[in-house]
Amino acid sequence: MSDGLKHFGILAHSAEGAALCFTTFCHEGGKRLGPDMHPDVTVDCIAFGQSMDAWDKGDHDFIRNIHAQSILNLAGAGADFFACADNTSHIALEHEGPDFVIPGLNIADVVAAEAKKQGMKKVGVLGTRFTMEGPAYKRALAAQGIERAIPDDKDRAEIDRVVFEELVRGKFLDSSKAFYAGVIEKLADEGCDGVAMVCTEIPILLDSVRTALPTLDSTRLLAKAALDVATGRAPMPTWRGGPVETA
Repeated sequence: MSDGLKHFGILAHSAEGAALCFTTFCHEGGKRLGPDMHPDVTVDCIAFGQSMDAWDKGDHDFIRNIHAQSILNLAGAGADFFACADNTSHIALEHEGPDFVIPGLNIADVVAAEAKKQGMKKVGVLGTRFTMEGPAYKRALAAQGIERAIPDDKDRAEIDRVVFEELVRGKFLDSSKAFYAGVIEKLADEGCDGVAMVCTEIPILLDSVRTALPTLDSTRLLAKAALDVATGRAPMPTWRGGPVETA
């Protein structure tokens, strides 16, 4: 890439969230660099369905290997760094394994940094059951001194169902919008001062919905963080997969 700009690689897992990350990166690039301009960006997407059995079995090695292939494809296309527009994938990306061929941004750290910037003290986490119950946001929020909260068992099950049966298939139903808004209201009642939308399709569902709490849009935050790196406003990431070291 000319003019000192870096080539961004998007590791896609499900289509809708990756598409929003891509379009946000391009549109925000135009605001910074001029109409219709943005740093080079490449998307690689190995079919989501190839990983679903492994998620249900907890086979994170299998999923990590699939993502490693995508990252290799991105590097082969010229990408200088990558980011994965899928929060759940970070369970596998943070799993022990060989270093990825190019460094990447970690979406949980991007979201947690923004929560701290906004002065949040207790953040509700909405995503797949794997993400809500998993380690990535527990780690990232705690590293910023922020308490994590998750919905109750019944609500987590319905949130997860909506993700896998609707959102990743491009279905954004009014009934699901109302349900998610209700869950956020419960989190507000439990003392949360913000909510992290950490399935990358949730921001699409709630885009025009008034919620009881300020929201952290993981998809757009990731795209903007990647643009900061690609345009030299932020340093290149150093993380190459595996457990994230916290100070």
